[in-house]
Formats: sequence, structure tokens, C-alpha cells
Amino acid sequence: MSLQAGRLSDAQIAQNFSDLHPPLSDHEALVAADRCYFCHDAPCVTACPTTIDIPMFIRQIAAGRPREAGKTILDQNILGGMCARVCPTEELCEEACVREVAEGKPVLIGQLQRFATDAVMVADSHPFERAAPTGKTIGIVGAGPAGLAAAHRLAMHGHDVVIYDARPKGGGLNEYGIAYYKTVDGFAQAEMDWLFGIGGITLKTGQRLGDTLDFDALKADHDAVVLAIGLDGVNTLNVPGEDYGQVSDAVEFIERVRQDELDTVPVGRNVVVIGGGMTAIDAAVQARLLGAETVTIAYRRDRGAMGASRYEQDLAASKGVTIRPNLMPVEIAPHAIDLAYTEASAEGLRATGETITLPADQILVAIGQALEDPLGLERTGRKIAVDAEGRSSTAGVWAAGDCAAGGDDLTVTAVAEGRDVAESIHQSLMA
Repeated sequence: MSLQAGRLSDAQIAQNFSDLHPPLSDHEALVAADRCYFCHDAPCVTACPTTIDIPMFIRQIAAGRPREAGKTILDQNILGGMCARVCPTEELCEEACVREVAEGKPVLIGQLQRFATDAVMVADSHPFERAAPTGKTIGIVGAGPAGLAAAHRLAMHGHDVVIYDARPKGGGLNEYGIAYYKTVDGFAQAEMDWLFGIGGITLKTGQRLGDTLDFDALKADHDAVVLAIGLDGVNTLNVPGEDYGQVSDAVEFIERVRQDELDTVPVGRNVVVIGGGMTAIDAAVQARLLGAETVTIAYRRDRGAMGASRYEQDLAASKGVTIRPNLMPVEIAPHAIDLAYTEASAEGLRATGETITLPADQILVAIGQALEDPLGLERTGRKIAVDAEGRSSTAGVWAAGDCAAGGDDLTVTAVAEGRDVAESIHQSLMA
């Protein structure tokens, strides 16, 4: 049988999927905080999509006030705990750190952010309070990072919020689409439950827009609507043999790793992942950690063009994943895949005429997603067109996160967009 669960012992799987970056101890956090220069015009703040006051929260940690530090973070990024775990900090705040520029070793901003937000989440009291009720209700479709960030900020302003989500659990990408070893111990659900502690937010699951949830009724029932539905359509390879049984969606593979018992997730001996973004990396590394003998990422452009950060590429390599750039699939056969070498030209990417065949009893496709149902809204490419405040072409409807045009497809960007859309809605409703 090509795909098989339990290729490794339970002990080995548990070790492989343990926390990628264990939390800092109190002493380690103080040592790490002591390296910060507390810059006045800190470039790390500019590099953060949610503009967290990084020097301030690190100073608070250094002064022995981690909960205050956590509040400083959460004021700007209510999902700061998750972002501390999954953000490409090596390409954002840490890359901009003065220590990185001068010494090649930045302050551990991401790990310090986790230290501070964890301290807040275990506290007895919630750091945020609702304003007086406004009598306004907002419907949010999608309980992922953008939807949750919008919900919290709107609830804080005194509005009542109902979040509708198609899945059995809320969390969106945080719950279903991120590598297991980055968010262990059910953190996505714990963070969401903590966020709901502010009150005024109701989550309704099993509500799929266009199916069990009617768009017109949604608009009629609420004073404003936020679409934070992510991207639901999966791009295909469009090559002969794609319908063979060993080809599947990398997003679905990651979801299964996240939701099922690890020793029940089947994996091939020879796995090929097509794509170059974070989904490709997460799928490839987890296939290797589940016991695949060979795992290869095939990407059609050069390595510098990959969407995944160099840190994530190096992480994959450290786990035994082979990254082969300038290869694109041309045909799939049982237990194998034919790929063509590519090169850049004045006319764009082209095949060189050389090919290679790799053994592949499992092929995971991670070449992007699109929004399948436009809901009659104006679109920009594959996403919902929005203005600078996130308003769609339909009055009373805003959009944020991956489904909205503009911005990077990052958790932290989705949080920033959800927060800012909430502020726009609040100003509109209270004008």
C-alpha cells in the first residue's frame, strides 16, 4: 500500500511534532529583552503590519511586567499570541531590528511576544472591557484571524457581533491550516475562547455562505456585514494524470494533520509537493515528520522567488526535505511524476526541454487558492475589491483577510485588516 499511517512509533511522532520554539523561561526572557536598544524611531515597529510598539513591550518585560507587555501587544494585535508563533518575524520585525543589521542576530521579538501574551492569557482577569451597548449588530462571515480581530474590536466598542463559520470549529486558518508543530496544545481554540471573554460575541458554526447562510438575509439582519471568508477554491495543475489517486490538496493534508490523531494520518514513502509558499513548506515538513522516506518540493521558479521565507526553506531542509527550484510538472503516472526544467526568458518562464522523473506515491498540490463565489461583488482579480477602509462595492458590506484584494496573505496582515475594518464600521455606524 502506497499511503500508510503509523510509519513511525508514537514516541517518535510525539517528538517530531513537539513545539517548534518552546516558550522562554523568565530568565531567558529577561536576557533576550536586555539586548533591545529601545530605539526611539524603531524600524521594527514600521515593519510590523499591526504596528505593535515593540520597544515598549520589550521594556516592560525587562522591567518585570510581562502582563503589561502583553496588553501593549494585544492593544494592536488581539491575536498576538498566534502571530508570535506563526508570523515570519525573520522577514518582518526581526529583519528590521538594529541588532540584525549590525550583528546578524536580532532581538528575539517573536519569542518575547509569545512570552508576554502567554502571561496575559493565564491571568485571572480579561484586560479589555466592552463599552456601553450601542444596539447595533454586525454579522461576520468567517471565524479566522480577520473575522476574530474584527469581532473583538467591534465588541469592545459596544456592538453585538455574530460570527458565522462553515466549519465545526472557529479559528479558520489558525485552526485548520498551519503546521501542527507551530501551534501545539490546542492553542488556536484556547486563544479564540480567551478572545470571546470580552463578551458580546456569538459564534455560529456550520453556516456556509450561499448554502445554509443567505447573503441577502444576512445583510437584512445586521447593521453591517464583514466578509472574512478566506479563499476556498484550490488551483489545479492541469497536467495529464492529475486524476490519479496519489494527487491531493496540500491544504486538506495539513487540515488532516491538525484535526486527526497523528498516527492515523497516512503518508507516502516518496512525497512530492508542488508549490513554493508556506503551505508547500508546512505540508512537506509534516510529511517528513510522519515518516515519508523522501520529500521533495518542486517549484517552477528560482528559489529566491519562493513565497516561503528563507528561514522556512532552511527549516524544511533541516528536516530532510529537498527543495528543487526551476521544475514544473508536465505529467503524472502511477507512483511517479515527470517534471520539466524551467528558465527565465524575455517572454517569461519557459521549459528548457529537459525533464526529470521522480518517484511519487503521494503528490501534494500547493499552488494557491482563489475565491470561487463572488456573491455579486466587484472583484479585483481573484479577490473582493475593497477601498482603503475595506468597504466592498455593496453598501454596508466590508471585506478583510485573504478574500479581500491587497495586502499579503499572512495571519498578521489579516488581523490588521480585521481590526481596521472594525474601526471603519464603528465610525460609519456611530456617525
